[in-house]
Amino acid sequence: MIRHARTAGLVAAVTVALLSTIAFTPNAKAGPAPAGTAYAQAAADRHGVKPTIVLVHGAWADAAGWTPVVERLEKAGFPVMAPPNPLRGLDSDAQYISAVLHQISGPVVLVGHSYGGAVITNAAIGNPNVKALVYIAAFAPAQGDSLASLNGSAPGRSIPAVPAIPTSYPQPGGSTGTELTINPAKYPAVFLNNQLPPAQEQALAAEQRPLSLDAVTKPSGTPAWQTIPSWYMVAKNDRAIAPDLERFMATRAGAHTNEVNGPHLIMLTNPGAVTTLVEQAARATTH
Repeated sequence: MIRHARTAGLVAAVTVALLSTIAFTPNAKAGPAPAGTAYAQAAADRHGVKPTIVLVHGAWADAAGWTPVVERLEKAGFPVMAPPNPLRGLDSDAQYISAVLHQISGPVVLVGHSYGGAVITNAAIGNPNVKALVYIAAFAPAQGDSLASLNGSAPGRSIPAVPAIPTSYPQPGGSTGTELTINPAKYPAVFLNNQLPPAQEQALAAEQRPLSLDAVTKPSGTPAWQTIPSWYMVAKNDRAIAPDLERFMATRAGAHTNEVNGPHLIMLTNPGAVTTLVEQAARATTH
């Protein structure tokens, strides 16, 4: 019993010591604090009036895909945040990113790639700090659109369907969900047009994060691009979202549009062009 008491006391002491190293902001807004929020706030404090650039990744990728763009934006003096996109469902993913946004002080330029575009379209609603939306080879749905309906439209069918493999996963409450993964053998051709070194492409295929089928079929809500200025980069060689569909969505959103020769993961192959478009949106909307 004495040994157990000493062990419990040691655990308690270590817990207190760890908690004492965490700085809590007393005036922070209530609500969940997603990963990276404290960093984004510190960056905003350092850089003053420059907007915080929030980069939202899409399906079959993760936030590390933004690394070349993050490096360039930070070098230019922008505070940058690339939060994880849960990829579990459009409503819940948008709520998560919305919580991130509401804990950032000052203006925000919100950037979405691929499925991340659908997420930012819903996450920015009702947030006056979001001054610009930037879509990078991304879905920009109207109300009632889903990823499935957009890909099934006439412009969406101008390329072959993405080679996705369905698998099951457990959900809360004991039910079973379905998630989709890109066939790793076809990932380099579909997402990168084989433009990166083969070892890097295979690593990206191995590291991809699956997308829940719920995110594919869920209808989108009122689009933020109706009230927030938007920019759009069309990846002219995209094999995951049809370039014709990208042009359609950009035109419908009234977006400032730039077309670049590049694959779906254009932030990895053409990071300079992506950075330039984000900087254009920041200059146009936050001065």
